[in-house]
Amino acid sequence: MTDTRQARPDASSRATLGKAADENFPVAPFFLPRAWRDDLMAAYGFARLVDDIGDGDLAPGGADARHLGLDPEEAEDRLAFLDAFEADLRRVFDGTPRHPLLQGLQPTVRRRGLTPEPFLGLIAANRQDQLVTRYETYDDLLAYCELSANPVGRLVLAITGTDTPERIRRSDEICTALQIVEHLQDVAEDLGNGRVYLPAEDLKRFHVTEDDLARPTAGASVRALIAFEAGRARDLLHAGAPLLGSVHGRLRLLLAGFAGGGLSALDAITDAGYDVLTGPPKATKPSLMRHVGAVLLRARKEG
Repeated sequence: MTDTRQARPDASSRATLGKAADENFPVAPFFLPRAWRDDLMAAYGFARLVDDIGDGDLAPGGADARHLGLDPEEAEDRLAFLDAFEADLRRVFDGTPRHPLLQGLQPTVRRRGLTPEPFLGLIAANRQDQLVTRYETYDDLLAYCELSANPVGRLVLAITGTDTPERIRRSDEICTALQIVEHLQDVAEDLGNGRVYLPAEDLKRFHVTEDDLARPTAGASVRALIAFEAGRARDLLHAGAPLLGSVHGRLRLLLAGFAGGGLSALDAITDAGYDVLTGPPKATKPSLMRHVGAVLLRARKEG
């Protein structure tokens, strides 16, 4: 009989999983069934770790590299690190992975019948981050979000057994919107890391330069640009909203948290006058609860 028990995470893995509390959106809230929470946290651990590898933000001590068989010099090469992580991911599906978080993911994969594609997409997004630091068009950015964000929603649907082509399409719209919102919140931080996720064609349209993005506060042209991109994200969230009407119970509440979180983050950006350069605008709890309630009401009417 296949052993489906979750592996016990080591200290570095616990540190990775602990970052769930700092996310913009709930990862595995208490009201979900325990089996869903366990599997969502296993998927989150994967997504968080691959992002940390791509950002060079791993727990100190080098445990993650050692788990993957990397020597210290190889561990400094993020592309080599991602390659080793991908190799270990493939062992989740056809062998015994080495990293504790991937050992913990294996029972989830087996229990839910998950495929490698969404996990490989997240690795590809982080690989792309090492090679591509600017996006010429909005379509180019959407293609990046297809790798960096949409797999997360697809995993949620697969874990909860609710994935259909129409739900996946709506989920992709919500996840892309949430990724754009995060980019808007983190313009200054991303620029400090050498990355710009605002499409170059839009910078030109609004007469914004990268020097403008490096200023301590946003001028009128930057604010107009951020307002434009925020409007795009809001439209995507509304386009994906029918997803909530197609599911029920606690899954609907979870998805309302995602959508409401994105809308409340957009409210925070709006309330900051679209000046995202002074620091990431953060949603307030009253705004979050108001938007969650509104999307739930709409879902009940549509469902």
